[in-house]
Amino acid sequence: MTTVAWWHCFAGIAGDMALGSLVDAGADLGLIQRELVALPVGGWSLEGEQVMRSGLACTHARVRVHDTQVVRTYGHIVGLITEARLPERARQRALETFARLAEVEGRLHRRPTSQVHFHEVGSTDAIIDIVGTCVALELLGVDEIYASPVAQGTGMVQSSHGALPIPAPAVVELLHGAPTYGTALPYELTTPTGAALLSALVKGWGPMPAMDITASGFGAGTREIDGLPNAVQVVIGSAVAGTAGGSGAQGSDLPHGQPVVVLEANVDDVTGEILGATLSALIGAGALDAWVTPVTGKKGRPAHVVSVLCDVSAVGRLRQVLADETGTLGVRAQTWQRWPSERQFSEVEVGGYPVRVKQGPRRIKAEHDDAVRVARLIGLPVREVARRAEEAAHRRLDAGAGLGPSGAGSGSGGSTISSLPLPDGPSDQHPPAG
Repeated sequence: MTTVAWWHCFAGIAGDMALGSLVDAGADLGLIQRELVALPVGGWSLEGEQVMRSGLACTHARVRVHDTQVVRTYGHIVGLITEARLPERARQRALETFARLAEVEGRLHRRPTSQVHFHEVGSTDAIIDIVGTCVALELLGVDEIYASPVAQGTGMVQSSHGALPIPAPAVVELLHGAPTYGTALPYELTTPTGAALLSALVKGWGPMPAMDITASGFGAGTREIDGLPNAVQVVIGSAVAGTAGGSGAQGSDLPHGQPVVVLEANVDDVTGEILGATLSALIGAGALDAWVTPVTGKKGRPAHVVSVLCDVSAVGRLRQVLADETGTLGVRAQTWQRWPSERQFSEVEVGGYPVRVKQGPRRIKAEHDDAVRVARLIGLPVREVARRAEEAAHRRLDAGAGLGPSGAGSGSGGSTISSLPLPDGPSDQHPPAG
């Protein structure tokens, strides 16, 4: 039986939020502390505070550091984690998370990974957040990890390198290939530490996979945000056969699926340009899908039905976007179920330019916008660019290398596989939101 965990990042994610969610879901804080004591790092304490975020009960994992913070190199942190007698899978997950961060910093400062100096993300509290999260996953017996689209804020955040834009460069690059979306909230919702945990640990992105739920919890960020619970949710359970992490055939009938909401509005006085802009606004606000259907309305008028597929938590936000963009006087809703398939994202090169590809259980498909961009740059038809990208991805799979965000391979015909770029990263400071 495969145990899966799914992080719902409706308010982003940070290291303390990830750890807090797992403690809230039942990971024993005392056992986590006992494992972390094995780290040759002193001067810290870990507490699990029961707090409320927008009326929602959460656990805030608070690390208190008593010693002066030091700047650690990537090699130093690898030594700390390797030396500690941690559960093997927890150790490997923690090392992979810091490896992603190290590659990011190396790209930013143009120095070898082994010489990278961590500032905020190498501080004691960040180490405890990351290693503690990996230990908590092991205590809960989690085999596979999935995550929803990841929310981002806007504005600026201070780091050891000075002011940086939100989302921070490290966050943007670490989540390359992952579904993410911006909000108008002037806070750092997703931090480099949170993004690194997702980048290193998450096997697939999207809505909650079908599972028999056994536990759930909320990990709180450091401050209240008006109108949004500043927390990340984790849902843990046994994978249902026939879905990601399950053992049955894909597409088989399932006893239950993921609940989603369909919002709809009838409009008969909206131009085609406004309809197109409405769909873009809905997708940008976090809709899972949006579409327009022509119908015949009252008095034989030509009209359209604007439909929005969304997560239950996004209903309020998307209902407002739909009303604002179309001017409709009413929005209706109904709850559906769906059975989404696992998907993975990677990147290949066509003519020396990157093209993202998406792999599902039955096909590989190039991202159309990337194919259009590259086609214009190298003077080939869009369908030819897409064909070359998909063939390069198939060659990677045929070679047994997989099609995840890690690793590298090559192909002929002007197309090569490249790993998803792992970004340069700023600090993990997030005073407003994590």
